This record gives sequence, structure tokens and C-alpha cells, in this order.
Amino acid sequence: MVANLINGKEISSQMKETLKGNVAELIQQGVTPGLAVVLVGDNSASRTYVNSKHKACNEIGVYSEVIELPESVTEEKLLEIVNQLNHDDKIHGILVQLPLPKHISEKKVIETISPLKDVDGFHPINIGRMMTGQDALLPCTPFGILKMIQTTGISISGKHVVVIGRSNIVGKPVGQLFLNENATVTYTHSRSKNITELTKQADILIVAIGVAKFVTAEYVKDGAIVIDVGMNRDENGKLCGDVNFDEVKEVAGYITPVPGGVGPMTITMLLHNTVKAAKVIENISSTM
Repeated sequence: MVANLINGKEISSQMKETLKGNVAELIQQGVTPGLAVVLVGDNSASRTYVNSKHKACNEIGVYSEVIELPESVTEEKLLEIVNQLNHDDKIHGILVQLPLPKHISEKKVIETISPLKDVDGFHPINIGRMMTGQDALLPCTPFGILKMIQTTGISISGKHVVVIGRSNIVGKPVGQLFLNENATVTYTHSRSKNITELTKQADILIVAIGVAKFVTAEYVKDGAIVIDVGMNRDENGKLCGDVNFDEVKEVAGYITPVPGGVGPMTITMLLHNTVKAAKVIENISSTM
């Protein structure tokens, strides 16, 4: 048995077409959704992400603004810029690209962004709303993972989801999203004992630890859905995930590739959140 591929690139492309239609409708009503991305310093990976986001906005008709600041910018100045964006009527979504320089508190920056414009879904109010099953702007990568699994047509309700990793950006929120879908969720991390015993029980295994090819076939139950959130380089400098794809595809039922899996979905969910935020802020009814 060779696993079915969950192609994030294709799914994201289909979703972008739908979003393009949503944006066109909003523009007809006099509202152009707007996203501001703030980039501090010159981290090449961050710059690549920001460029991808800017390009994706242009593709679907979202107004996009990139604000570039030097590494030396003070925390006070950055917070002042975020506050200006909070009050800028043409901006519906604000994203401050992480990581930030050490002299700036990520926590303070995230908490300064208006929860209505927090398209990354990291503000404590949005996280709290998600935890309690209320409507919220959801963290983009976890939200994208949920959408990918839903495209398989497999019901999530009652399934055992095992998450490897407990970051605030992916691990913790992705487990909560699946709990909201009535799955049974187990978290594993660097202090967990006998990880393979737990992962072998997973109907859905989500791997987000940042270690190249960490998960091998022995971690995976036959027929499981395996979602690889990692983005690493292998010994030959080639892009790879946290899952040993060639091994695991022989036992899994479904698997995401790297690249072309979770990555494209993250940017698409950011666009989704920006369009949703525009509808909420402009009081336009939405089922998003």
C-alpha cells in the first residue's frame, strides 16, 4: 500500500479561486480587504515568506502593504506602528512577521494587534475564543491542516489525533482545533516517554518538531493520516519535512509532501482570515 497524497498546493489553489470570488463581491460593495505585513530586520526566510504573502494577496485582489523596519527599531516604535494600523480603515488584517529581534517582546506585539485584525490568530482573545469553541480568527497553519484533512472526506469525529510538538504556533492550537471537531487528542513532546507507543495509536498523526525526517515507519499505524508541518534541509541540502516521507508513505493511508503540503495552506488561510476580518469589520454578513 502506498499512501494517498494530500496535495496542499492543489487544495490551496482551489481555495484561492473561491476567495478571489469573495474579494470581487466585496469590492463591488465598496470594500477592498487590506493586509499589512510588518517585517523587522533582514532575515532571509522571513523575507521569502513576506514576499509569498504579498504575491498571494495580489493574486486574489487583496490590497497588500509591506512595512519594512530595521533590526534596530525600538519596541516602542514598532508598537506605535501596530497601533496606527489598528486605526487604519483600509487595513483589515495585521501580521507582524516572527521571529522578532531579541530586544522586542513578541508577546507585547501580539497583544497590541487588535483581535479583529489579528489574521495570524495568535492574540489571547482569539486563542481563548478558539479554546471555548466560539467563532474566531484561527491560527493559519493549524486551520490549514484541518482543511486539508477535511478534503479527504474522512470524518474526524471520534478519531485519535496525536500531535508531536507543543509550540504556541502549531502544536497547541492544532490539538485544540481537532478537539473542537470531537477528536480524542494526545500531545507528545521532548519530555514524553515511549513516544512511538502513543504515535502508533494515531488515526491522524501531526508532526511539528523541526527535526528532519524524525518520524519513520515505526512511528505510524497502518493506514493513518500523516501531516508533516516540518520544513528542514536534509544532509544533501534538499528541502524535507519532519517525516521520513519515503519510508512512511509505505504504511500511511494519507500523507502530505514537503514542499507542497502544509506550506501553501498556511498562506491561503491567512488570505481567508483577511477576507473574514474585512467582512466582520465592515459589518458584511459572512458564513466564513
